[in-house]
Amino acid sequence: QVQLVESGGGLVQAGGSLRLSCAASGRTGSSYTMGWFRQAPGKEREFVAAISRSVGRTQYADSVKGRFTISRDHVKNTVYLQMNNLKPEDTAIYSCAARLSTVVSVTPQLYNNWGQGTQVTVSS
Repeated sequence: QVQLVESGGGLVQAGGSLRLSCAASGRTGSSYTMGWFRQAPGKEREFVAAISRSVGRTQYADSVKGRFTISRDHVKNTVYLQMNNLKPEDTAIYSCAARLSTVVSVTPQLYNNWGQGTQVTVSS
């Protein structure tokens, strides 16, 4: 099992930036793929970005490509989501998740461990 704790959310104006962090503890030595998902009020959870452990392969939702960057620090057992040029439609609760696999996936049901989420609000 892996425990995940997100931080870094907040209120920002459109065009601004935020960096989310996801600190992992527990069985972090395993080959986990890490993902970020978000859920806006009244909407389903959607994939944002993911990164594999071994080769650092990344994948992004079309809506965030060119604006968001996912990265990981193996020493700190932390995954980051750098969000630039934020838009009001990016407003949501952002959650990180871990999948015990080297294969990146966009499907939330394939992730085994979840953090509690952090709120990101982008004002226009």
